[in-house]
Amino acid sequence: MSTKEKSLNFIEQIIEDDLKNGLSPDKLRFRFPPEPNGYLHLGHASAICLNFGLGIDYKAPVNLRFDDTNPAKEEQEYVDAIKRDVEWLGFQWAEERYASDYFQQLYDWAVLLIKKGKAYVDSQSSEDMAKQKGTPTQPGTDSPYRNRSVEENLDLFERMKNGEFEEGTHILRAKIDMASTNMLMRDPIIYRILHKHHHRTGDTWCIYPMYDWAHGESDYLEQISHSFCTLEFLPHRELYDWFLDQVYDSSKTRPKQREFARRNLSHTVVSKRKLLQLVQENYVSGWDDPRMSTISGMRRRGYTPASIRNFAETIGIAKRDNLIDVSLLEFCVREDLNKVAPRVMAVIDPVKLIITNYPEGKTEWLEAENNPEEEVMTFRKVPFSKELYIERDDFLEEASSKFFRLTLGKEVRLKNAYIIKGESVVKDTDGKITEIHVTYDDDSRSGSGSEASNRKVAGTIHWVSVEHALKAEIRLYDRLFIDESPDTHKDKNFLDFVNPNSLKTVTGFVEPGLADAKEGDSFQFQRTGYFCVDKDSTSENLVFNKTVDLKDSWEEKGKKEENTINNSLKEINKYFKVNTDEERAAIENTIGENIKTINNYSLLQNSLKKNVNNNKSSLLFSNFILKYSESIKASDVDSELLQKFYTMSLKSESPFVRYEVIQNLKRDGKNFEIFKTQLSEMKSTEKNETVLHLLSEIV
Repeated sequence: MSTKEKSLNFIEQIIEDDLKNGLSPDKLRFRFPPEPNGYLHLGHASAICLNFGLGIDYKAPVNLRFDDTNPAKEEQEYVDAIKRDVEWLGFQWAEERYASDYFQQLYDWAVLLIKKGKAYVDSQSSEDMAKQKGTPTQPGTDSPYRNRSVEENLDLFERMKNGEFEEGTHILRAKIDMASTNMLMRDPIIYRILHKHHHRTGDTWCIYPMYDWAHGESDYLEQISHSFCTLEFLPHRELYDWFLDQVYDSSKTRPKQREFARRNLSHTVVSKRKLLQLVQENYVSGWDDPRMSTISGMRRRGYTPASIRNFAETIGIAKRDNLIDVSLLEFCVREDLNKVAPRVMAVIDPVKLIITNYPEGKTEWLEAENNPEEEVMTFRKVPFSKELYIERDDFLEEASSKFFRLTLGKEVRLKNAYIIKGESVVKDTDGKITEIHVTYDDDSRSGSGSEASNRKVAGTIHWVSVEHALKAEIRLYDRLFIDESPDTHKDKNFLDFVNPNSLKTVTGFVEPGLADAKEGDSFQFQRTGYFCVDKDSTSENLVFNKTVDLKDSWEEKGKKEENTINNSLKEINKYFKVNTDEERAAIENTIGENIKTINNYSLLQNSLKKNVNNNKSSLLFSNFILKYSESIKASDVDSELLQKFYTMSLKSESPFVRYEVIQNLKRDGKNFEIFKTQLSEMKSTEKNETVLHLLSEIV
């Protein structure tokens, strides 16, 4: 292994133990085995880094093997994309292999199984087969075709191969154990009929091997020593080994399957089926849309190979599935781009700034550093003139003392240029500012060494010369989903959480030095974030994608929403202490408006769940969540929890809680019927007139 000091993860420990137990180092061989039925995503990136990283550490070959056993879903486009992604991440495979390379050998071995009485042709319908397979707690029953003769099985299997039967009429099954506690061992399918054109073998084959049959045998044929899969394949390991037992020659290396945890990423999905759905239903522009979790999408967005490799190393290898916050990935991207991305000036939401005392027609070329992180500092020239663009939110006509950008009567520095002072504004008929007029101190140029240049001012803002600015289309990408785990909520479609503001396109201006920027080039737009040149960009129409903000705005948003929850609970306590209906209405209005601003579905779910208890403040707050939230409704709450909540609220000592829960039940038609009898009975015991009046109205 590599001589660098580091602790071993459990995968590396497995390899080390095998080496200690006699496995020769030159027998080590790994593989990355994608199915070419979609584009690779971040989960695959972790697997790529694992397998190819092991190859580097142990100086062992790593094959890229395409498990192309289902021509109904596989395309050459996906093969090409996968190869491109692996190379872009910085890895090179030893051999390019395909399961289809072994179709004849797999068929011959299947024939051998039939001859040994370990496989048979089953002619049941898929529905009948599902019934006879049993359940996890009940053993299956034998297929009526399980005891066909070897001769009949051989004849049917050959005719299946020759294309004599329609799809679904026959399958080949392994004869293992219909009473096994592992459902996968109950006579699994080895071959099925598919009259589909294969992207490599054309129309040669009318039958195709199942993944479980092809996978382990392909590992064996390639002499893979360690076959690493994600945890969902743990139940498959027994079948993997059974299939190997049927063909294994003790003089050869026997592959060993071991499993590691899938790493799910927050605010996205990493299911190829769901990613394909996003593409097909036009939620995104394609597999390489910069909002997608695909490697192609991340590359187009401006993520770097180094940042993804660093992310994979940082999260490591685990034995349990867990959810990784996308902020960690964004941190890795930010950290790498900070080292390599040149700094430039760009204005995304422009407003014109005119320096009234600057000479007409004059242009200065000022020196600006390219990247302060460089070992040897380099510089570029940027043009400066009388009319500039600045960011609209860098100016306020009237501002508090905590506003450190441009305002009337105060000074700021223009980056790499002069100190200016706000003097006046020009507005259009709607009152929108169209021009900001300022004066400058001509002795304050940055780096001039003058006394004025060293004068301290509150803030520094960036700019672009109007005369020299290049117009650019700027695509402001954000997270594709507003919920951290969009595909884990019961009875909710993951598409319900698509962020409607995940893409905003604006027209901005960039400094002229970016005229020759090429696709994929990354820059830091100073004070804004990191951006890269999109593939749609041309010399006539520059297009930039926002890669990531300079700071984690979502972390700030998350903290803000958590604070909103906590502050609302404090307001609830005041609700019970005030004396008038007007005061209570004002407090409720404030809480309601705050709840409406919270989009985090999981946060609202957890808040509601946490506050289902006998405390009146907690119950009232939960009622307000259901009343005011635009992100979560009663139908989204677990029915058992919801009914517990309704019961507690109806029995609350507080008439305010009882009133609000009755209102919520009125809106929740399904549960209203369940609680209708209880509501009727309440009429005889309710002492609060307001609650009693409401009960009389609805029951």
